Amino acid sequence: MAKIIGAPLADIPWQDKPEGYPYPVWRYSANPIITRDNLLFANSIFNSAVVPFGSGFAGVFRVDLRTRDQVIVTGKSEDGINWKLSDKIIFYGYDPRICEIEGRYYLSWVNLTPHGTTIGLAVTDDFETWEQLEDATYPVARNGVLFPRKIDGEYYLLVRPCDRGHTPYGDIYLCRSKDLEYWGKYRFVMGPVKNWEMTKVGAGPTPIETDEGWLMFYHGVITSCNGFTYSMGAAILDINEPWKVLHRADSFLLAPHELYETVGDVPNVVFPCAALTDAATGRIALYYGAADTSVALAFTTVDETLKYIHEHDMIK
Repeated sequence: MAKIIGAPLADIPWQDKPEGYPYPVWRYSANPIITRDNLLFANSIFNSAVVPFGSGFAGVFRVDLRTRDQVIVTGKSEDGINWKLSDKIIFYGYDPRICEIEGRYYLSWVNLTPHGTTIGLAVTDDFETWEQLEDATYPVARNGVLFPRKIDGEYYLLVRPCDRGHTPYGDIYLCRSKDLEYWGKYRFVMGPVKNWEMTKVGAGPTPIETDEGWLMFYHGVITSCNGFTYSMGAAILDINEPWKVLHRADSFLLAPHELYETVGDVPNVVFPCAALTDAATGRIALYYGAADTSVALAFTTVDETLKYIHEHDMIK
């Protein structure tokens, strides 16, 4: 059996797999869990991230306002499903990720500058007060995702270089830093291979440490005559040299299918941004943006996901 390397999380949000369901990732039956109605003046709330915090959960949420300004706010939840969001804007930008490293909570997000998008970084201890750090990349990048621990004394960050528009291409790279200020030693991780991801790929939730390597969920995009379609894939990266892809599923694990994923401000989007894990049971709860409109929840286990990757491995 595969194992998650980490802490137990007995109160992880969870719903058992439907009987007879053949795929490794299944949706929460009460999706979406967060909509525009969760916050006054929101046009949409999506592509958001959560972590265990205190006796419950805390999160950072992308909110597109009714002005269509893109902002980040925080939220708290007792069960990881029912959320109370703050109307206080902490940063401008979008697509946040959050992870705990050595007892502190690090936020990465797409920071908006006059010269293009960068990967912004900030740190908090209480989700009330934030210290903004130096941008990790400059001038244009998206999908900045920190690893949850240092590797050989260095912080690691997955990132996708891009252009200033709605990038019609993209590969995943990795960079590292000793101090969260100076970043370098860039390494190519992976690019699009199969049709479902042929336009571009980007890192999703914080990588999950397992006894087989880092489990990385990511999004892949295909361009059809109807535009972009975003789906979720998975790969296993080397534990000490995570730019090396050991195994990678040749097909998506979750793609737009339900109405809240196929209809919205941007149709046909499943965009994973966060994963909660319970090392005791191997359970994984995945938070994803649906159609650039709402936040939805899905479930899997480390066993089911790694089994699927191995059975559909494109790396032989």
